[in-house]
Amino acid sequence: MQDELLTELGKSLLSGSLDDERLMERTGAPLPVQILPEANVIKIGGQSFIDRGRAAVFPLIEEIAENLGRHKMIIGTGAGTRARHAYSVGIDLGLPTGVLSVLGTFVSMQNARMLNYLLAKYGIPFIEPAQFAQLPHYLAERGAVIFFGMPPYTFWHQNPTMGRIPPHRTDTGSYLVSEVFGTKAMIYVKDERGLYTADPKKEKGARFIPKITISELEELDLKDVVVERSVLEMMKHAVHRRSIQVINGLERGLLTRALEGEHVGTIITAD
Repeated sequence: MQDELLTELGKSLLSGSLDDERLMERTGAPLPVQILPEANVIKIGGQSFIDRGRAAVFPLIEEIAENLGRHKMIIGTGAGTRARHAYSVGIDLGLPTGVLSVLGTFVSMQNARMLNYLLAKYGIPFIEPAQFAQLPHYLAERGAVIFFGMPPYTFWHQNPTMGRIPPHRTDTGSYLVSEVFGTKAMIYVKDERGLYTADPKKEKGARFIPKITISELEELDLKDVVVERSVLEMMKHAVHRRSIQVINGLERGLLTRALEGEHVGTIITAD
C-alpha cells in the first residue's frame, strides 16, 4: 500500500471499492493500446453464407487467398441452420441458455474447421480461444487465422431478456475480437448488400440503407436487423471498434474492396 511505484490510481484500486463510480471512471484513462491495428476481422455468416455450400464458399476462399500478403485477416465463422436445429431440439428438451450456447459453439467450430481445411494449402491455421495469446504470432507468420465466432461463454452465458436462445452469438464473438485487439476493420460477410428497412428476401419494397448510426437505427425500430442486436449495444461503449461494415460476399471482389477501406455495403457507426 505504501509502495512508491504505485500510481495514485493504483493505490485507489487497492483501497477503494470496485463499485465506486468515480473510481471506475478514472480507470478509463489512459486509452488501451491497439494490439493489432493493421488486422481486419472478417466474419463469414453461417446461415447467410456457409450454408449455401460450394457455389458461395469457393469463390470467397479464392478471394481470401488472393489477399494473403496484402491484408492481415482474422476470420470468424457463423453457426447457421444446424445451430438453429440444435437450439430447437435443446429447447424442446428443456435445456438452459448456457447449454444451448455450448451446442451453438460446436456448430460454429465445425464451420471454422471446414474453412480451415479449404485454406490448408495456404497454411492458414485454426485457433481456439486458448490459443488467442498466440494469434499475433500466427498472423505475422501466415497473414490470416480462422476461429469460430461464438464467444466462449458456454455455461456462463447470460440469459436473454426473452426466451432461451443465447443472445451473444457469432456476430458478437467476432465483434469482440475486433474491439479487444483494436483492429482496422470489422467486416461482416452476408448474402445481402447490407442493412435494409425489412428482410429483402421477404419484402420486395425493402429499402437499402448504405450508412446509419446506432441512434438512427434505434429510431427506425426495425423488426429485423442484419447483425445481432448485442453487437449494436456493445458498440455504444466501445473504445476501438465503433463502426462495422456489412457486405455481400456473393459479389466477387467486394471483400477485397472492403479490406482496402472502401464503402461497398452498409456501414453502421456508434454515435
